[in-house]
Amino acid sequence: MVQSKIEGLQAAHKGGKYAGNELKYVKSFLDNEKKPWTLLLEKAFAERFGARYAIAHNSGTSALHSCLATAGVGPGDEVISPALTVIMDALVTLHQNAVPVFADIDPDTFNIDPADIRRKITSRTKAIIAVSLYGLPADIGPIMEIAREHNLTVIEDSAQCVLGMYHGRIAGTIGHMGCFSLERTKHLPTGEGGMVLTNDERLAERVRKFGGIGYKNLKAEEGRMQVNPSSFQDPDYKRHDFFGWNYRMPEICAAVGLAQVERVDEIVAQRQAIARLYEEAIAGCDWLVPQKTPPGLVNSYYTYAVKFEGAAAPGMSWKEFYNLHVEMGGDRFYSAWSVPYFEPVLIQAQFYGKDCPTGCPWYNGQVSWERGLCPHAEAIQPKMMQFKTNYRNMELAREKIGILKKTIARAEGRK
Repeated sequence: MVQSKIEGLQAAHKGGKYAGNELKYVKSFLDNEKKPWTLLLEKAFAERFGARYAIAHNSGTSALHSCLATAGVGPGDEVISPALTVIMDALVTLHQNAVPVFADIDPDTFNIDPADIRRKITSRTKAIIAVSLYGLPADIGPIMEIAREHNLTVIEDSAQCVLGMYHGRIAGTIGHMGCFSLERTKHLPTGEGGMVLTNDERLAERVRKFGGIGYKNLKAEEGRMQVNPSSFQDPDYKRHDFFGWNYRMPEICAAVGLAQVERVDEIVAQRQAIARLYEEAIAGCDWLVPQKTPPGLVNSYYTYAVKFEGAAAPGMSWKEFYNLHVEMGGDRFYSAWSVPYFEPVLIQAQFYGKDCPTGCPWYNGQVSWERGLCPHAEAIQPKMMQFKTNYRNMELAREKIGILKKTIARAEGRK
């Protein structure tokens, strides 16, 4: 089993995905070298991103959950998140017996609209999740101003945004806490994993304890138990003073992650270079409308996202264009997730109301997730196309993106 994992890593290493010290560090781990891999990863991550504290998790979702719990989100509270994002932002809110409130998006950037956040705030609002979608930082400045006015906690969901810049500051380091995903498709894949950044010592300690089963000796900067064994090998010793889950990152994933962070600038620069190839490929095509990057922002391009207006231009449906592109030898691209409140888990389940056995009896607000709640998100979601930027060599990227250009020409020939 271990040998097969090493062989798989070696194969990927030759292909460029793990082209740094990943194999060296994994072998060191398997050889039982006593290195604190998670601590080393946290220190490297914090240093590169310019944050005081970094706390590793076993997924981006668990990192987000730790942040909500740390923010004090609880029964009956409301958490505002965008209507175009993964459902996990809503699910972790529900895990806290809180209420997801969906804000609409800016139709050009596809990110959460601060003006609609302001409209959605009530006396029950506790936190805002600002998602940096497809690699573009959310408009965090106005969001932080709203949070100051209403005493709210802002959590940046930067799962798809690594080294994206917001007016000279790194996305994920501006809110009270920032979350990152290290899942296999992300900028820094460790197989699975997540990270929380914050500059607040109190928040850092609470995040670490929540993700570390509430061990009382955990501190903001230290994820290991620094205790003399003779003190806790005692029947009367009490270990836990905080409610928490086991969200700790496996050491082998941390070893891979450390090597990835060492190359983060190179990795992000290559995605940005690939995005420029897409810009050239769709130049002059007015029915593939790219995500707008406002002045002062830097997109890290988890994917190259566009709105497909082909039904009105070449007269093709989304799926027809997709099939044509694949038939011509292009890579499969991604659609957007459904608007969260259209997912069956939210439509079918009843989470609120005193008469609901699975609901939240503390909530006396009104929940209505009807069509038309977030019109921009609902209109744009079916049109989204996300083209991959995680090619590991530029020759393959040029070849595949060249096919996209040919697909556009073929589609326009059908007019």
